[in-house]
Order: sequence, then C-alpha cells, then structure tokens
Amino acid sequence: MVFMLVGALFVGGIYCLKRTPLDAIPDLSDVQVIVFTQWEGRSPNLVEDQITYPIVTKLVSAPKVRVARGYSFFGYSFVYAIFEDGTDVYWARSRVLEYLQGLSGSLPQGVTPTLGPDASGVGWGFQYALVDKSGKNDLAQLRAFQDWHLRYWLQSIEGVAEVATFGGFEKQYQVELDPDRLLAYNVPLTRVVSAIRSANNDVGGRELERFGTTYLVRGKGYIQSLDDLRLVVVGSDSKGTPVLLKDVARNVTVGPEMRRGAGDLNGEGETVGGIVVVRYGQNVLQVIDRIKAKLAEIKPSLPDGVEIVTTYD
Repeated sequence: MVFMLVGALFVGGIYCLKRTPLDAIPDLSDVQVIVFTQWEGRSPNLVEDQITYPIVTKLVSAPKVRVARGYSFFGYSFVYAIFEDGTDVYWARSRVLEYLQGLSGSLPQGVTPTLGPDASGVGWGFQYALVDKSGKNDLAQLRAFQDWHLRYWLQSIEGVAEVATFGGFEKQYQVELDPDRLLAYNVPLTRVVSAIRSANNDVGGRELERFGTTYLVRGKGYIQSLDDLRLVVVGSDSKGTPVLLKDVARNVTVGPEMRRGAGDLNGEGETVGGIVVVRYGQNVLQVIDRIKAKLAEIKPSLPDGVEIVTTYD
C-alpha cells in the first residue's frame, strides 16, 4: 500500500512538472492592461489634455482597478491600468474595453485607443536580429521583410501575443510641399492630405453585361509609383483646371520614416530585429521551442544572405 501511494505521488509529480509553466524569472508583476493611442503630429501637452487625461480619469473608476498611470509623448499615449492581485487578465481587458466605449465622443476625431498585447509585465520571451553579412540587403529591405513576412509567421505560433519590431528604416512616400505654391493655387494643407489619402484606394462599381458576358467594373486607384503620387489631384484653379500634387510640391520621393531609436548588434553596426512577447499564462519554455522550430522551418524562405541570430531566449 505504501509503495503504491509513493508511486502515485511520483507519477503525479512528473505529470505536474511537465505541465507547470516555466519562465526565466517568476512572474511577480501586477495584472495590467495597456491602452495605446496614436495621434500623429501632436505635442505631448496636447496628447495629455485630449487623450491621456480623459482615459485615465475614466479607467480609475473601473472595478478592481488599483491605479491608472498615463504617459504622453509626441504623437502617442500610453495608459497602464493596474488591477488587484488575482484578477483574471481577460476579465480586466473586457472591462477596459467596456469603459473605453464610453469615451467614443470625448476623444479627438479619428483617434481610436487600442489594447496592448495580452501578456504580463515580464512577457518578453524571445528576441532575434536579422543579419546580412553579404551586404545584399539594406536596412530598409530587412525592415520590410520583418514587418510584412517574418512578423506574421511568428505571430501565428501558439502562445505568442505580439511580435514587436525594432531597428532599420520604415519605407514611406514623402511629399515636400512648397508654401508659396499652395498659397498661389489657394490649396490648404488639409486638402492635400485628404486628397492623397482618398486617392490611394480602389473604388467598387457594378456588373456590366454585354453579349452574354458579365464584366466587373471597378476603379483602380492604389498608388504604385512616385509618378502616380505626383498626378494626384489636390484642387482646381479659377479656370477649373485640375491642380496636381506635383504643381504644389517641391519634391516627391521615397525615404525612411523619422525614427527615435536604432538597433545594434554587438557593436558591429545597425540591424533589424524583433521581440516576441509571450501570451499571459503560457509555458514560456514551450513557446520558445515552437519559435525555434518555426525559425528552422522558414529558414529556406529568408532573403539571400540573411540569417536570424537569437539574442535572447
């Protein structure tokens, strides 16, 4: 009887050991929900008054919220809602969403708060860098591959909450306007911005039947080159002649987005990388094993000369 009891305890211990979530450090962080809001081009003071303060004052009244901390930066805002210990994180996220709905008419037009990843404060589980020693790919190309391919491959892994990108240059179309030309053509800056946004879009049509064949009619308007962008109509002059973007712009080009930081690997130069955030309550060791297996699977799909270097696991 004693041997049977000891054997049962031994088997139960092995079972629990295999199912116990493992991490590099114990998760002693608070139950928190992050609210991220972007408002491009606005100063920290304006972001604080129009976004951060209304969100903080709304969330402090949510059930089980101990404190709400807000941080305002140039163009974006972070609010951390800290809940009581033992609160279910998904219940907390649903409460935050519920209270944010009450702010729909109080925030600036076009501003939509979003929740951060469903991870703990120590959810940083894996980090990697894209290295190209051959010199065939520049930082912009590495960043594009990370943003449009590698990041989505890793986000499909079970247990991964988010893959954050750092380093490199994010490609964007850049328009340098001439204030004198805008004044001469009587075209305000807001109209130029609106015209560019509305021009980069496809327009749906209807079906057209001719001789027993049905044709789908649609307007193709996505901008695919700099010439397409230069030909965007931003207004008209006194005679009704269309005013094009190239008429009011000094330069239209492709360049990197303004950045606030850079990624470096071992002091050997800039690089592009990613940080994998593990979902709340997951076994970090098992998630890392899945990540490594996925990286080995997609290795043949990497650009020529590019390799993935693990910097933290």
